[in-house]
Amino acid sequence: MQEGSNQIEINIDAIIQTLRQSVATMELPIVTEISQNRRSPFEVLIATILSLRTKDEVTRFASKRLLERAHTPHQMLSLDDSEIAKLIYPVGFYKTKSKTILEISRVLIRDHDGLVPDNLDDLLCLKGVGRKTANLVITLGYGKLGVCVDTHVHRISNRLGYVKTKTPEQTEMALRAQLPKQYWIQYNDLLVTWGQNVCKPISPICSKCDISQYCQKVRVTRSR
Repeated sequence: MQEGSNQIEINIDAIIQTLRQSVATMELPIVTEISQNRRSPFEVLIATILSLRTKDEVTRFASKRLLERAHTPHQMLSLDDSEIAKLIYPVGFYKTKSKTILEISRVLIRDHDGLVPDNLDDLLCLKGVGRKTANLVITLGYGKLGVCVDTHVHRISNRLGYVKTKTPEQTEMALRAQLPKQYWIQYNDLLVTWGQNVCKPISPICSKCDISQYCQKVRVTRSR
């Protein structure tokens, strides 16, 4: 299908319903898994930071090791950056992330009574927190409405033809404008899981894709 084709209807309701069934037997993204285990917003925040540029299987064990030692800002400050670095190794940029985690913990205690903010503006003021991380904390940590866009959500939303954007932030704004609000929180979970297992960045497995009939396959030049 050529880019810009309008021959396929983008039925977002059908896509969401189909993906809900299709991902039921797949492993959840690690941050979602942590949030479903009744973890606190702080633990969701820390796991999200660890997950950046890191595979989920690495994040899973690193998060478990660190959060078993410290699961509040005060407890985190009882560790030094070298201890944290050892606990989270080999996540990407583990030395930088260990310092970031300590800085965030200090700021939360100093400025927020040790609590993680539940709004974008305050979250984005924290070191190392971008829109993806902030939205994950809001949606998974607090259960509030937000649209989290990572590389999978950005890629698949454009590949489907549901949005036409160049950056994740543009995709977030486009989704906020047109995605029905009842899908906002779960949209990230569904597309991340689908992107990790089926709709891969290079050579997506279109032959096994349950939503292929709704997809315009924008910029897909090779598939399986």
